[in-house]
Amino acid sequence: MSVRSSGRRVLLRLMLVTIAVAVGWGRPASASDITAPVEQLHAGLMSIMKAGKTASFRQRYETIAPVIGQIFDLETILRQVVGPRWPSLPADQQAALADAFRRYTIASYVANFDTYSGQSFDTGPVVRPVGNDRVVETRIASAGGKVHALDYVMRQERGGWKVVDVLAEGSISRVASQRSEMRSLLADGGGAELLVSLRQKTAELSGGILQ
Repeated sequence: MSVRSSGRRVLLRLMLVTIAVAVGWGRPASASDITAPVEQLHAGLMSIMKAGKTASFRQRYETIAPVIGQIFDLETILRQVVGPRWPSLPADQQAALADAFRRYTIASYVANFDTYSGQSFDTGPVVRPVGNDRVVETRIASAGGKVHALDYVMRQERGGWKVVDVLAEGSISRVASQRSEMRSLLADGGGAELLVSLRQKTAELSGGILQ
């Protein structure tokens, strides 16, 4: 190897290190980096809760849709739910399922967070490592003092930390519960049956406004 070639490689490495530092690669994520998306979700949910029935379902849907789209890795979640059969589904069916799953997920949040009566969200300052993922612990407290645990499993991507699962009461996985139901539909009628089910559920949640 020539001295000139060796020098170029050293220079290239230095450039890559400089770029990595600039964009944050290799920098340990702080707790605030990981909890920030969850705080953003809470702000969005509080917004549609306070709007309540003074805003239509579609208006609240359009308010929270971009927040959920940014905070959740819905593609990864859907792949986890469908499992090994996902690669064998036709590309057009995969696209239709991804859109239907996105609409269903957003509609679920709009339907479940539709009124405000003094509730508050509390995000724990410490995140819990689970392999390469991190768990953000949160609590939803009602005005009457009843508290529910809702934890978010976060995974780091180039665009930041994204939600890849939600744990009700700290242990009941939303992905696991959806996996059981959706794989049963896939076994019975394939991707077409699952697509019909997702659209029906979205229609039910939205009172027929969406599907």
